[in-house]
Amino acid sequence: MGKIEWAMWANEQAVAAGLILLTGGIVGVAGQFRDWEFAAYSIAAGVFVCILEYPRGKRNKGTSVERTGQYCFTVCVKSFGPLTRNYYVRAFLHAAICVPGGFILATVLGCVCLGIASLIYLAAAIRGEQWEPILPRKESARKPVGESIKLPPQNPPPRPPAEMRRKRAEDLEAAAYVNPIAVTANDE
Repeated sequence: MGKIEWAMWANEQAVAAGLILLTGGIVGVAGQFRDWEFAAYSIAAGVFVCILEYPRGKRNKGTSVERTGQYCFTVCVKSFGPLTRNYYVRAFLHAAICVPGGFILATVLGCVCLGIASLIYLAAAIRGEQWEPILPRKESARKPVGESIKLPPQNPPPRPPAEMRRKRAEDLEAAAYVNPIAVTANDE
């Protein structure tokens, strides 16, 4: 079995937590909940977490798929250097951000989700993972595609092996098959 990359899971959890925190903050402010100032804080915290977590990190396997429009956020996050690359910093930052969200009912779910993301980031940091940006690849010179690959198959599947395929009819002698079973006419 392969090694689990915890940072990938923490990133998905944190993006969801940021959106939940943002939504809960909007509900808390719009509903004028008691202590709605915490909800206003949650709006700002949710936006911050979403901006920080939107760019996915490069996976160790190299099978990273970036999110749509991730590049501009990647540049912003990359500019902070080791503060955003280190998962210990992210774990403690998310833990600190989620605390004020626990004081108002509308943002408790976002607070809990961000706390879970913080714990997953801590697990990733303990295992030695760190954030690497997914940068656009330069187009490499592709090999030309062979002529046989450009043409679609002539007969539908299942196809017989190459040596058993029917030969072209232009050369009738080469196209003839030798029947391995003797054929005799029944004269009964």
